[in-house]
Amino acid sequence: MQFTTRIPIPKSNSPIGYESGVVSLGSCFAVNIGEKFDHFKFRNTTNPFGILFHPLALANFIAFAVNQKTFTENDIFFHNERWHCFDAHSDLSHPHKETLLGNLNNAVASANAAIKSATHLIITLGTAWVYRHKPTGSYVANCHKVPQKEFNKDLVHIIEVEDILTSIIKLLNRLNPELQVIFTVSPVRHIKDGFTENQWSKANLIAGVHETLNPKHGNTNCTYFPSYEIMMDELRDYRFYGSDML
Repeated sequence: MQFTTRIPIPKSNSPIGYESGVVSLGSCFAVNIGEKFDHFKFRNTTNPFGILFHPLALANFIAFAVNQKTFTENDIFFHNERWHCFDAHSDLSHPHKETLLGNLNNAVASANAAIKSATHLIITLGTAWVYRHKPTGSYVANCHKVPQKEFNKDLVHIIEVEDILTSIIKLLNRLNPELQVIFTVSPVRHIKDGFTENQWSKANLIAGVHETLNPKHGNTNCTYFPSYEIMMDELRDYRFYGSDML
């Protein structure tokens, strides 16, 4: 008797092998997949700016990498005894300003080199919920425990997801026209937003990706991998989940 719903996965025309160079960007699920690549000794670069949960943060980071942005003191701030950057995860935060700036600029340089030489880039979208910093009007990758009153919470809608992903593809094509881009949506649920709100967010991401991959746009170097669907259906048994059951 079969106890799971099988999710069909079309065979790729450009499969990943040991000769491939892989860049994994996005949510914590991207880190999980990157760890598997590392374990099996694939050539892999994972999240140079740390975990980036939403499409806007990923678009910003890819723009930094492609354009080789140089971070300065104007791009960072001091809070709770550490220097932070709103465009990067708190893993990069540091007590010393110069160290943070060095790490940010090294990450940009390494990302540029990795994307330029990669064969595949995997983008894992975690959430469509985003936070806008009121004083600057900028959407942040991480709030770094800055008081909530300094942010507005917004939802990125389907057409916006499509626009953002299209801009990402154009940037990547500038740096590496041969790059194969794989989009996927993280199956990890963001329950701090609420269970219903999490599903709303995932739905926008999935719909936005599929709109981006519509053949009319001609993004022939881009594909979708059904991570979310596999976890929700084929692996819905909680024995396949972590201890947090998410």
